[in-house]
Amino acid sequence: MLQGAALLGLAAVISKLIGTLQKIPLQNLAGDAVFGIYNAVYPLYILILVLATAGFPLVVSKFVSEYAAERQYHEARRVLRVASLSLMVTGVVFFSLLYFGAETIARWMAAPQTASAIRSVSYALLVVPLMSALRGYYQGYQDMRPTAWSQVVEQTVRVATMVVLLLALMRLGFGPERIAAGATFGSVTGALAGLVVMLWYWRKEPRREQIPGEGDGGGWRRDWALAKRLAAYALPLCLGSVAMPILTLVDSFTMPRLLRSAGFDESEALYQFGLYNHGLPLVQLIAMIASSMSAALVPAIAEALRRGDADAVRARAGLSLRLTWLIGLAASFGLALLAEPLNVMFFKSAEGTAAMAVLAFTALFSAVNIVAGSVLQGLGAVRAPVLYLLLAAAVKVAASVALVPRYGIDGAAWASLAAYVLAGGLALAHALRAAGVPAAGGLAAMKPMLGIGFMALGLLAVTHGAPPLLARLPAALPPRGTAAVIALGGVAVGALAYAVALLRLGVVTAADLALVPQLAGKPLAWLRRFRLLR
Repeated sequence: MLQGAALLGLAAVISKLIGTLQKIPLQNLAGDAVFGIYNAVYPLYILILVLATAGFPLVVSKFVSEYAAERQYHEARRVLRVASLSLMVTGVVFFSLLYFGAETIARWMAAPQTASAIRSVSYALLVVPLMSALRGYYQGYQDMRPTAWSQVVEQTVRVATMVVLLLALMRLGFGPERIAAGATFGSVTGALAGLVVMLWYWRKEPRREQIPGEGDGGGWRRDWALAKRLAAYALPLCLGSVAMPILTLVDSFTMPRLLRSAGFDESEALYQFGLYNHGLPLVQLIAMIASSMSAALVPAIAEALRRGDADAVRARAGLSLRLTWLIGLAASFGLALLAEPLNVMFFKSAEGTAAMAVLAFTALFSAVNIVAGSVLQGLGAVRAPVLYLLLAAAVKVAASVALVPRYGIDGAAWASLAAYVLAGGLALAHALRAAGVPAAGGLAAMKPMLGIGFMALGLLAVTHGAPPLLARLPAALPPRGTAAVIALGGVAVGALAYAVALLRLGVVTAADLALVPQLAGKPLAWLRRFRLLR
């Protein structure tokens, strides 16, 4: 089980990393107008995809595992067949809504240029549902290899298709609307590649010996009853999964319209929306780390809760929330202080730096929200995180309406920060109370901020000291090269200063480090030798 979880976690990290960082070459090659169209359409696709699959993969794995434990392998295959048919129907329905309603949805976004990209990405909904059902089937047998490999192949092919079509369409002289449609079509080819991997595993499916007396009869009535059972389990999961895409989708439906009301035409509004999205790939990387932690956190807390071990629940929840806070705090301040060199390094210009610096702080509250929500799910409070995210989405809409027409993308960044502070703060307070973890106060709360102070001094030393030194080089570096040296040097110096400060201030103790087997031996002794541990 642990090997399977580790494999799936590694594949998820790799595929998410590929999926997140592919936005950088997209902007570099095609510019911020295409980048804006892509970022307006992709959250819509993710939301529709969540609705189309409706939590079925997890439910399929649950039912398959139960039947497999009883060696009722025909019933496990019945689950796959019924789930696949159900998901193919929902896939066709949502494909039709996107494909034939593309112009209407684009008008709702106040961005008619997005219609071609919406229609392009809709084809993926004919493929992804079946792939999702197959993934759930193999997960039910505790075989994570098919899902892991299909995730990595899917993302790799998606990004490769995007880059090839970008280059081809730009060479042929197409406009931003068609180029963005080519970029989103990568989701279709990626899904097809992922499905091919799953079908390859299905072809190699071993023949399992059925227990005597069990068959695969019952007809359509039995299939219909099973479909209703699957839906009854899946819909609550769908409700929980749809909240985060809704929060992300708010920008797609509000920002182009609000920017146009501020005086921008459609192309300029989408260009500004592309600038706004410069900071999001880096923020999403921090959220990805939190998601990886939460994948192990939910079953760990649920298992301790079933045993009635309140101390274990408190210890696991407390450690996870504290670690998330420390990582997210440093990441947010680091991204904010290095916003300009990071912006130039990744996206060629410093435009949108102010919004990028504000959005950096959403990394902290997004990560806290994910992990605190996982604590609540492990404790059985599955509705609370959803309600907090929906409340945050309402706040984000109201704040965007108030701020974007006056302050543009900077106002949108502040609206996003307000929404994530609300969602993360409510989830954190609820999780601490539910798990019985006391909130840090006084000196314990101030010490991490002291560490941030030391980190900030290190970053400022790099950002202000490196440019004069680089100017003395015999051959001058190009602007992006200079920005890369400053950004990467700042990350290294800031991380080192923060880590040393946390160790010296006693925020991270020897007991904390001893929990990690790789640090319990020589590394811990080395830290003691150099008096980095109190």
